[in-house]
Amino acid sequence: MFVILGVVLGTFDLARASDDEDDEPSKAGPKQPNIYLDYNTQYTTVPPNTLAIGFRNFVSPIPAAAQVVTLNAPLTVDITERFSVYAGISASTSRSDVTSWSSMTLDSWNIGFNADVIQQDSKTVTVISTLTRSITSAPGLASTSNQTVVELDYGLDEDQTQGLLFGTRLTAVWVDSGLARVEPAFAGYMGGYYQWPNNWKVSARMGVQTFGGAQIGAGLIRAKAFTQPLLRFDLERMDDNDNRLFGASIEVAWTPAPLVQFTLRTPLYAVRN
Repeated sequence: MFVILGVVLGTFDLARASDDEDDEPSKAGPKQPNIYLDYNTQYTTVPPNTLAIGFRNFVSPIPAAAQVVTLNAPLTVDITERFSVYAGISASTSRSDVTSWSSMTLDSWNIGFNADVIQQDSKTVTVISTLTRSITSAPGLASTSNQTVVELDYGLDEDQTQGLLFGTRLTAVWVDSGLARVEPAFAGYMGGYYQWPNNWKVSARMGVQTFGGAQIGAGLIRAKAFTQPLLRFDLERMDDNDNRLFGASIEVAWTPAPLVQFTLRTPLYAVRN
């Protein structure tokens, strides 16, 4: 039995929406925080016999390959250039090789923060932590999960338009009943990014994920522990103040069969500085 933590996607994304200081202090008024719906759509292909433990929900393994479409809409507030909070809900629909598409239903809510805890000499350490609670789950499998990412952005120039990335991610899942037990998952990765003068930005990350295993139904179904590679590519369009206007990504996580996820991000701004 193979297993994957389906939280490897939105959480690798550590791009920050920030404001630049006005060049003329005499004209600068009080700054309003960025407020936006960070809307994203995900399409995921899940191999057979794969346990999906999620940023969205807890899904038991099935013997057939599956496809999942997830809509996530966290309301995000950039309180300062270095600290953001967000909260929202997500909905999903799925199908397998033996079933048709299910109805789109709300499946979880999430809350979290994004903080630049260290920023000095073109080097930034960012912490992102997200707490997720399932809404609809199989009987006995309601769960709460937390994922925390710590990433170092080592800028190679003063404006950090190109640089290196080094990060870790820890995911923990707690199931309400004794019907299932899920061990933590840990990932380490490295990568880099480049941003052109026209504000298009590309980044890549590659690393290794290790998972301690899980069991469902008092050991009736077991998910074996594994250590496997993962890979992610991002394409983003930023504005002059480094606010994201558009984002697209693809990530592959081996379980060891590959789980593939495509993500399209289209933020809807109420206030954008």
